[in-house]
Amino acid sequence: MTHETDTPAPADLDATAPGGKVYHYPEHWVADVLASDGRAVRMRPITPDDGDKLVEFHSTLSERTRYLRYFGPYPTMSTRDVRHFTHLDYVRRVGMVMELGDKIIAVGSYEGLDNVDDGKSAEVAFVVADNHQGRGLGPVLLEHLAGAAAENGLERFVAEVLAENRHMVSVFREAGYQVSRSYDGGVVHLEFDIDPTEALLSVRNARERAAEARSVRNVLTPRSIAVIGASTDPSKVGHAVLRNLLGAGFAGPVFPVNAEHRSVRGVRAYASVRDIPDDLDLAVVAVPAEAMDEVFEDCLAKEVKALVVVSAGFSETGPDGQEQERRLVRAARAHGMRVVGPNALGVANTDTAVGLNSTLAPVLPGRGRIGFFCQSGALGIQILDGAAKRRLGLSTFVSAGNRGDVSGNDVLQYWDTDPDTDVVLLYLESFGNPRKFSRIARRVARGKPVVAVKSGRHAVPPALAATGVEIDDATVRALFEQSGVIHVDSIAQLFDCAQVLAYQPLPRGPRVAIVGNSTALGVLAADAVRSEGLDAGDPVDLGARATPEEFADAVTAAVRSEWVDAVMAVFVPPIAVAPEPYAAALRDAAQESAKPIVTTFLAEEGIPDMLAVHDDGGNPARGSVPSYPGPERAATSLARAWRYSRWLDVPVSTMTRPDGIDTERARALVHGWLAERGQRQLTDSESTSLLACYGIGVVPYVEVADGPSAREAAENIGYPVALKARAADWRRRPDLMGVRLDLSSAEAVGDAYADVSELSGSDVVQVQKMAPKGINCVISVQDDPSFGSVISFGLAGVISTLLGDRAYRVLPVTEDEALELIDAPKGAPLLHGYGFGAPVDKGALVDMVHRVSALIDDIPEVRELVCEPILASAEGVAVLETQVRIGHEPRPVDLGPRRLR
Repeated sequence: MTHETDTPAPADLDATAPGGKVYHYPEHWVADVLASDGRAVRMRPITPDDGDKLVEFHSTLSERTRYLRYFGPYPTMSTRDVRHFTHLDYVRRVGMVMELGDKIIAVGSYEGLDNVDDGKSAEVAFVVADNHQGRGLGPVLLEHLAGAAAENGLERFVAEVLAENRHMVSVFREAGYQVSRSYDGGVVHLEFDIDPTEALLSVRNARERAAEARSVRNVLTPRSIAVIGASTDPSKVGHAVLRNLLGAGFAGPVFPVNAEHRSVRGVRAYASVRDIPDDLDLAVVAVPAEAMDEVFEDCLAKEVKALVVVSAGFSETGPDGQEQERRLVRAARAHGMRVVGPNALGVANTDTAVGLNSTLAPVLPGRGRIGFFCQSGALGIQILDGAAKRRLGLSTFVSAGNRGDVSGNDVLQYWDTDPDTDVVLLYLESFGNPRKFSRIARRVARGKPVVAVKSGRHAVPPALAATGVEIDDATVRALFEQSGVIHVDSIAQLFDCAQVLAYQPLPRGPRVAIVGNSTALGVLAADAVRSEGLDAGDPVDLGARATPEEFADAVTAAVRSEWVDAVMAVFVPPIAVAPEPYAAALRDAAQESAKPIVTTFLAEEGIPDMLAVHDDGGNPARGSVPSYPGPERAATSLARAWRYSRWLDVPVSTMTRPDGIDTERARALVHGWLAERGQRQLTDSESTSLLACYGIGVVPYVEVADGPSAREAAENIGYPVALKARAADWRRRPDLMGVRLDLSSAEAVGDAYADVSELSGSDVVQVQKMAPKGINCVISVQDDPSFGSVISFGLAGVISTLLGDRAYRVLPVTEDEALELIDAPKGAPLLHGYGFGAPVDKGALVDMVHRVSALIDDIPEVRELVCEPILASAEGVAVLETQVRIGHEPRPVDLGPRRLR
């Protein structure tokens, strides 16, 4: 929201800042955004200092553009108009500019209409420089103006557009808003609500995907490259990059930059990027961090479109390096550039029409249909070497290093739209924006399998250590699976899984036939299959003397069986018999199969060439049979493919927002509490008030400090009641020593008060209405540094806590995910009526999960929320206690207008 200070204002502010008030805009209104061509643009609110820049911008507009914007010639801006556009209160009147470098390229604004819709409407307008029209800047401006208006309590935009300005009319119509139109002569009057509807979010996300994919495509398909810091010394990074780039046969010109030599590796070198005669799409920077500022200025002067910074010495070195990295990224984005790195291994594109290997890796896998993203540069070299040894072909490879700018989310957007990529592999150390990752991954995984290994899974995040809540490996796995991401534990498993997904169809069920020529190996395979939760029939043992034809016939028969969903062939070549005919028989049998076939073919490890189908470039292609060193690894990979296939078969569930929510009041409460006392744990009454805004009622209670007040409270609440100690050490004790239940008279309440107050050493106790008997449950939300907001559900109590019997999901959750969360804990059968109990109202629990999800979504200042205990019964749910912590710094979220995060 807008803030005011009493700082004396300059004289030219007094017209818009009566009484010397100086108005400030929220910092998050400043944003880096992407145009539809993938180039970055800086967006910020207009300030009083922008007068000269606005006049200059206006002077560059064509007569036609000025006419369409202002309904007349309007050749120059008057002093009065300049003041009007630059002196704003950032509430009723807001203006935004888009800049490239220090030049304004687009302007947008809204002005509140005080006499329309109770002051909830505003008129919006914007204009884009002629040479930047067609880059999708108008819709992004509109999104950010709508976001600012919504923050300031506005609900509706109106616009007046000349009927002949068809492009502007289409901008409003195609933005996803429900636009109503009326005509007055040659003017079109447009009106639309600015609430983020599903249609609006769909359009916004589609445009975001297209822009971010284009941005990465610009990096991976450059037409010309400069290697800055290209060295004649083979031990230097700049030498390695140039060597690999030339060795890959890059299709365009390569320009080494070296101030001391006329050529490097036989290619003419230039003393500076400025001296290169051609345009440059990409610069690979391999100079020391302290030389980066000068290099960057040269790149700006040359109008380089993107940077890949392989140099180290930035955020990985400490605060000073981190600040230098931030300056680099901020400046690059402000001038339209994207940055991969710093401290990156580089990028590669194996398409022969591109031939890009601007990495430090001496070995690059051949052409394939797998996209690979990693962060670590040193580990990336080993990853690429491992992929090459496995003969796993890659389409593209990106190592983002410190992820100063380009991240895994950007690259996922690219692979989602890339027809040459069928499988996505991720090695992740952290998430810049976990909510956005989850959203993108859900969509990508619907069309292409995404396999990820996450390092640091067993470390307890510092933010959670103090709470005693540990997000363990099983939880990480569940959170990935929620998004459809196939979670693996190591690089070896990453490649194992990729072999099945890249070369074989997905299994349609869990039934696996085992065919082989070794009884012992067949039994091991059956055990491995069953241990992964798949169904295995009795192994078919062909015996050591089986011929290749008999082997192929048995595999074919298994594939044709209606009982079988996948086949595992386990084979040990007989002594003194060549394995090639058996491999060829297995490979040929697989070509006609619509079911996956994997093997433990002990002649060789990995994917032997004799089991591979090769493409025109000699690389293994679709139809190759993956071979594993042992049946355990084959079974694990097959099981992961089956679980992914099962996830695909589940229809996409929608988000549910319950009725009876008062978001406006909740925000007002939280912002008021933060303004009064700052970040802290809310009191019981404050927590109760906040949850009530979202339809979550706490069983009525009153805190009292003496016996007569306790009896009076019980009379008012109605018997029976419970009485609880409120001292910090006595809350939620498993032994219930500080609790007295089923008190049905004033005398019983008085006795209980005397007993509990003496026992706890505090006069303050709580008198609460007795809730219906039920099963104790707990719903909580924590901020996890890796995943964002994580909601958990489980049965309350010390045993469940000790056993870690909790289920987790990343917020927000869909209808199906909320139900899965309730059913996931091992103790969940108790909710279904296990033993002699009655089933609880699971619908009420699911509804509560959705209400908590909505609260966390709407109020990012809520950093922690615990509802415990919740009594679940056939009559519904009853919340007995809550705990809420609020803070000024919200977690990373994926809400609001598009921006680079």
